[in-house]
Amino acid sequence: MMDLKGLPETTASLPPVHTWTPPFCGDMDLVIKANGEWIHEGGKIKRPAMVTMFSRILWFEKGEYFLVTPVEKVRIQVEDSPFLVVGWRWVDSELGKAIEFVTHTDDRLVLGVGCDLWMAFFQNEERPYVSMRYGMKALVGRNVFYDLAEYLEPVKTSEGEGIGLISAGKSYLLMKDE
Repeated sequence: MMDLKGLPETTASLPPVHTWTPPFCGDMDLVIKANGEWIHEGGKIKRPAMVTMFSRILWFEKGEYFLVTPVEKVRIQVEDSPFLVVGWRWVDSELGKAIEFVTHTDDRLVLGVGCDLWMAFFQNEERPYVSMRYGMKALVGRNVFYDLAEYLEPVKTSEGEGIGLISAGKSYLLMKDE
């Protein structure tokens, strides 16, 4: 599932944002809410294709998010995570059975193959996240996470032992043994 640059296949088909170095042009009134909604000038962007298009030119740098083109770079606000995992399935990978996540912008991520999973706090709530392109992350939707609970098993990682998931031969600790 990897191309020559070591990026997931879905990333290989994206615009080459990582090669663009446009000047900063200011702030845009665009907020990606913690629930995954994209709000522009106070109104929700209702067209999924528009959200997907913007997501393809999203860039993360020094803790801030930007929309970039070859000629301009505008800062936007992200409350938690710019992406939301809305589905998953088991797939075969070179490293064994793996979990493929699908985001609301149709990004496909294979856990254990260029994508990792961890738990972190957001506003006093522990939430599951997966890594995305360019240092970004996606929140694993509650329904997806609950669905995956059926596949939890004992795991041992460098963080400790407990309950977690195994995907592409890699273990992910989600709850430590006490």
